[in-house]
Amino acid sequence: MKILVTGATGNIGRKVVDHLVNLGADDIRALSNHPERTAFPPEVEVVKGYLKRPSSLPAAFEGVDRVYLAPSLETITDVVDLVSRAGIPHVVDLSGDENTNWHPIAQAVEKSDVGWTHLWTGEFMENSTDWAEQIRTTGAVREPYPDSGNAPIAMDDIARVAANILVSEGHLGKTYNLTGPETITRAQRLQYLADAIGRELEFVTVPPEELIALLEPAMGDYAGYFVNGLATRVDQPQLATTTVADLTGHATTFKAWATANADLFR
Repeated sequence: MKILVTGATGNIGRKVVDHLVNLGADDIRALSNHPERTAFPPEVEVVKGYLKRPSSLPAAFEGVDRVYLAPSLETITDVVDLVSRAGIPHVVDLSGDENTNWHPIAQAVEKSDVGWTHLWTGEFMENSTDWAEQIRTTGAVREPYPDSGNAPIAMDDIARVAANILVSEGHLGKTYNLTGPETITRAQRLQYLADAIGRELEFVTVPPEELIALLEPAMGDYAGYFVNGLATRVDQPQLATTTVADLTGHATTFKAWATANADLFR
């Protein structure tokens, strides 16, 4: 069974490849826009291609049985059409529900004649690195909603789920809502980081407008959407699911992630 991993040098795609290797998959093809820069194990076949350049994909899709489809909104319709033409029977896509920007990916896959499994995720634990400079330089985080709660997930857990699905049966037509194993507030998240680096950290509550202004240079209009989401989750926190552990045997806690990544915040 030939498995193609798109976005194979991305934050999640690379981990999918590594987990496939660890699971014993013996026919892995990795899609990369710059194959010469990759450092995959020798058993991984690396092919040149880019999801945002659909003309580069037909050769990569030849003979493939299953695909991990990294999110690429701009070209999703063309990419799914190429998957269908190649006769690939099963796509495992990283997308999201109707409340996310990534839902069109799931919709495009479902409109095709390709078998699918959706992986829907919320916030990544890795997004906490947005706090790293504040923590290093001031020992504080400035945000408006310390009691906003969600269940962030480690990218490695997403990749591990994807790899397990790609090498097993029984997942066609299923949607998996992936979260971390616990719902925590923004203040609790900061405390986990403080414990990990052995330093007292302060959560400074500021007006929402201050955070929006801080985020807008990098996030544009999405900054307001993000801050409004934080506000919503004060009274309606995201609930954790057990899906990652159910599918793979364990899930990464934020405490474990913070401990493993403590040097980023020191």
